[in-house]
Amino acid sequence: MKGNYEEYKKTIHYSNRTGVRATCPDCHVPKEFIPKMLRKFEARHDVWGHLTGKVDTPEKFEAHRGEMAEREWARMKASDSSTCRGCHTYEGMSSEIQDPAAVKKHTMAAKADSGKTCIDCHKGIAHELPKDAED
Repeated sequence: MKGNYEEYKKTIHYSNRTGVRATCPDCHVPKEFIPKMLRKFEARHDVWGHLTGKVDTPEKFEAHRGEMAEREWARMKASDSSTCRGCHTYEGMSSEIQDPAAVKKHTMAAKADSGKTCIDCHKGIAHELPKDAED
């Protein structure tokens, strides 16, 4: 995870103009008790992969980055990006300082029937994308 932490330190979630910092659990662990416990149970696979040597070197991690990212993106999509929404809200976004294209996309995504959630557009926001990622 050290390499993951180093790449995260280069992102806006680590360093930004407001000084607010998201930490690993803010994005990867739900705040509600039952979803949190379920996520911790699921995380045993991550620990096992490291302990058994599947991802214990940077090269092995890179070889599996794509499948791990896909699994995480699916988890976030299934929860309607609930961990993102713990900090970010459409109401709190300032359209004056956003790019016009972002304002348009956020307005469309905010519609209840859009089917869009944060992770649909923001893959790679806190970690490097897999080399073969389509987005």
